Amino acid sequence: KKKKNFKKIWQKKKNVVEKKEYVLGRVGTNLQIGIVGLPNVGKSTFFNALTKSAIPAENFPFCTIDPNEARVAVPDERFDWLAKHWNPGSVVPAYLRVVDIAGLVRGAASGEGLGNAFLSHIKACDAIFHMVRSFENSEITHTEGSVDPLRDIKIISKELLLKDEEFLQKKHDLLFRAAQTGDKEKKVELETIKKALELVKNDNEIRFGEWSNKDIYYLNQYQLITAKPVIFLVNMSPKDYKDKNNQHYDQIKKYIKERSEGRDSILPFSAEMERKFIKLENKKGKEAVAEFCKKMKVQSALPDIIVLGFATLGLHFYFTAGVKEVKCWTIKKGTKAPQAAGKIHTDFEDTFIAADVMKFDEYKEHGSEAAVKSAGLYKKQGRSYEVEDGDILLFHFGERKK
Repeated sequence: KKKKNFKKIWQKKKNVVEKKEYVLGRVGTNLQIGIVGLPNVGKSTFFNALTKSAIPAENFPFCTIDPNEARVAVPDERFDWLAKHWNPGSVVPAYLRVVDIAGLVRGAASGEGLGNAFLSHIKACDAIFHMVRSFENSEITHTEGSVDPLRDIKIISKELLLKDEEFLQKKHDLLFRAAQTGDKEKKVELETIKKALELVKNDNEIRFGEWSNKDIYYLNQYQLITAKPVIFLVNMSPKDYKDKNNQHYDQIKKYIKERSEGRDSILPFSAEMERKFIKLENKKGKEAVAEFCKKMKVQSALPDIIVLGFATLGLHFYFTAGVKEVKCWTIKKGTKAPQAAGKIHTDFEDTFIAADVMKFDEYKEHGSEAAVKSAGLYKKQGRSYEVEDGDILLFHFGERKK
């Protein structure tokens, strides 16, 4: 029997060039989402609800980093189940970093209302919660004099586009001069800048453009505001939220769907309702909130908002689970097994040999690692394995080369 030449087989595998699809946005997992909107639309009430509620149970702590930034636990039923199943000494959920950015006003791009400082805060974020006011309240003034969500969306969108246009125009002028000297690389980058500048001048956000991998390589260096994914949060009155009936919501939804071709997300919620939940919990406990929700047939929107925010950043997580600890390890979607192992310790990426993989649903169904193995569902994966959301992993490592 002729022996296989494993050296040649391995070399062929190494020579296979994978086609990598580049996406807009920063790499890594230390990402954050900013709350953006006009003044008095409910941003601070929403932020306070996020930071004052451990969602959905006590084993989801939160940590305020500074007065306008918070780290909020990502609710996940699989994580809850594993924590209950193992009853470990330590449980560590995944976290979403949220930044409360002061209200923008018309003219912010030209410096109105300290706009330049606020816009720089948005640029430091990786995605946006765009808060839209869709409630009437005579005691809460509106900077534009009336409640008109579509007008407000257009005001904020225009200010963000103007800021990107200002940046791109300056970049264009610098690159144009450099390209005149015969710098080929600058000429290529200049073409990307021209495409981006034309897009924003026509009131189209960068995230809606058609970009090549080369374009995205350059755009990701600029971190343009309108390149960031957006979730529109429509803040309505408690009554409208409970009744699922708001005079503006369908109009907003239609506008966003048509403008973004379904790429931007939209969620209804009530910041005032969330504030009431927190107040009731502080006064009478979680049981009282659960009873109130059951009676009124209403639920907090915060879990859905947090989960969507986390996913919009291009993040998901895998689990490590045992008697000592159940932990979520946050990774970017598309992360391969060695890089996922490197989240635990940087040495593990270099010394990675293989990963034992169990799917959560299969583990829950069978109840133990041994039962999963008996069912033939326990898989050993190599370096090319793309870690999926909710995988339960056990890594194998070799000796580190000296």
